[in-house]
Amino acid sequence: MDTNDLVQAVFRWMHLVAGIAWIGLLYFFNVINGHVTAALQPATRREVIPQLLPRALWWFRWGAMLTFLSGWLLILWKYFLLGSGFVGDAGLFGSSSGQWISLGALLGSIMWFNVWFIIWPAQQKLITWVKDGQSPPEQPATAKRALYSSRTNTFLSVPMLFGMLAGAGHYPTITFQPWFIVVIALGFALAYYMIFRFSAGVANTWP
Repeated sequence: MDTNDLVQAVFRWMHLVAGIAWIGLLYFFNVINGHVTAALQPATRREVIPQLLPRALWWFRWGAMLTFLSGWLLILWKYFLLGSGFVGDAGLFGSSSGQWISLGALLGSIMWFNVWFIIWPAQQKLITWVKDGQSPPEQPATAKRALYSSRTNTFLSVPMLFGMLAGAGHYPTITFQPWFIVVIALGFALAYYMIFRFSAGVANTWP
């Protein structure tokens, strides 16, 4: 067994499993949980949110962290230890696949930052206020900050996922330029449709 293949396999599977947990919960929060909690009575909300969100947010933020770390370790291993760094045919910016993975890594890093430094600190405050039955003046602004950051991550997630797959060589004929513009535009459109058009009516049309 080749050591390089083994190391990359470990990093890739770690990245994949952690990413499934992270992005799956991101979609849960934005297309399911928000509609459900908004429909709950205040007393029920005080019971449900302190039980549900701390557990979900634990998997959410640590899934983000493990995805972030394993992804960058894989990039460093493949493009800097074995490749030619930033330039050249084996460089991060020297090929279409390297450019796709760069786009995915950039968007994923922005999403990771939002999780750990905006969404999670805001949710810590919100969960405590709901649990204690408090409504401080800063609560609406804190809730909006968490909501907008989470929605931003949902918009970024679609082109990010495409970039990751294209960077792994799944679409060799789809070059980075000019297709990255199309991917970002279509990704944002799909995320908008999921959040604002489709998800609100799912429960009303069941089954």
